[in-house]
Amino acid sequence: MDSLISVRSDIAAALVVGAPVVALESTVIAHGLPRPHNLDTALQMEAVVRDAGALPATIAVLNGLLVVGLTEEQIVCIAETPDVAKASSSDLSAILASHRPGATTVAATVFIAARAGINIVATGGIGGAHRGSENTFDISADLTELARTSVAVVCSGAKAILDLPRTVEVLETLGIPVVGYSTNEFPAFYSRESNLPLQHRVDTPDEAARLMCIHRDLGCLGQGATGGMLIVNPPPAENALPRAEVESLISGAVAAADAAGIRGKAVTPFLLEQLARNSGGKTLQTNIALLVANARLAAGIAVAYSARKAGCW
Repeated sequence: MDSLISVRSDIAAALVVGAPVVALESTVIAHGLPRPHNLDTALQMEAVVRDAGALPATIAVLNGLLVVGLTEEQIVCIAETPDVAKASSSDLSAILASHRPGATTVAATVFIAARAGINIVATGGIGGAHRGSENTFDISADLTELARTSVAVVCSGAKAILDLPRTVEVLETLGIPVVGYSTNEFPAFYSRESNLPLQHRVDTPDEAARLMCIHRDLGCLGQGATGGMLIVNPPPAENALPRAEVESLISGAVAAADAAGIRGKAVTPFLLEQLARNSGGKTLQTNIALLVANARLAAGIAVAYSARKAGCW
């Protein structure tokens, strides 16, 4: 028994028998999307996971526990409470001790999902190397957590506000496999193109599940766990934005953040809000569309992985 984790009963039962479960982060609910889109999107992501045959497990920190599988009432609480902490993996012990509510980043979600026995996480975009990180050393804990935790993350690449070429280089240095889903190019979150080629690609959920199995077995053969992997899914074509347009918007948002003295964990929410405002809401709609698409894909992969993981090859 793990006294720090509370796993919803139906998810616990599913994990015991190896049924498909998809972990979902909660920072996007508390900090990533404005109201009421945050709650609507969270519930829509859970719905598409269920429709694809898997159980959604939205994760957060509540009442001094790592909660795996929020109820709808708890999701509403995370969406509507104004002072929810932004919880990366390094923050978990302090937030647990304080009994503050905490919304989990990708890093914290990956850590908690693995601890609960969940193999796959869906999100919008991971964190990475920030622009100017060669001077600031500002690199997201998402990358280091993925390097040491054997969970597959389905995402649309890294957030476009980051230094994408440097993020891809850090992923390679840390030994994190990056696999394109029906793409040969690293997605740029709002855009399908980035001019950053990928070496590996899958085109069906079953191909992705087989790759996850082999990656897991490599860790077993080496008598130690391998790290995680990224399965990168471009935003839906009908919602994707041209890369040049996004870059122009980001330049303006970064300048505004610098002028306002925005630093640390406040940077990403500030930039996302600026992008949504200055694009007339287009970046927000793309963000929502890719979150839902990634949850749907992760569920399909989870179902395929559950079906084949007893005999991976």
